[in-house]
Amino acid sequence: MLVSVHSKRRDTSIAERPAPLVRSLGVADYAATCEAMRRFTADRGAVTPDELWVLEHPPVFTAGVAARPEHFPRTSSIPLVRADRGGQITYHGPGQAIVYTLVDLERSRLTVRGMVELIEDAVIAALAENGVGAARKAGAPGVYVGGAKIAALGLRVRGGCCYHGVALNVDMDLAPFHDIDPCGYPGLRVTQASEHGVGAGTLELGEALASRIAGLISAR
Repeated sequence: MLVSVHSKRRDTSIAERPAPLVRSLGVADYAATCEAMRRFTADRGAVTPDELWVLEHPPVFTAGVAARPEHFPRTSSIPLVRADRGGQITYHGPGQAIVYTLVDLERSRLTVRGMVELIEDAVIAALAENGVGAARKAGAPGVYVGGAKIAALGLRVRGGCCYHGVALNVDMDLAPFHDIDPCGYPGLRVTQASEHGVGAGTLELGEALASRIAGLISAR
């Protein structure tokens, strides 16, 4: 599971559960966004609404806490940033819909595995709405179409709350994935929504995915 956990429980027993807020942030620097997520998570209280951040990143490779150098880029001028999320290495770039899930797991009575499955369910449903059949793959977190990965996810948990989230390939340059072993799997095929006839844009799909995640959280 692509999760990094820091244990520090908070008292959420008397908290009301406000609806998650969806925020569209445009194109945002990766390192600055990670710092903003850490600050939000450190500063939030028992009644702070969950937030879902929809955005794109400029080209960047990101390596999770378990990432091993043998999976890193062989030849690339794209920067590589170490991240505090779980998992191995992946690529972010324009045309990829990122949804960062800043969610109080304890308040929503969600385990880490439950949150991962909720995100995967939302991706599968959002793609199905656009005519694409997608599925999980046993032992390999994320969402796949015909065996090729279309969405990668990784989380960090601190004090019962998670951040980081999911990256859905919409209409992007997939070439940088060939410079790495995506998610630590040599030869893993990668695909995107536009290759399967989806005409919706990156922001449209990102906001639709965020709305589905928000709905699933609210329904708990």
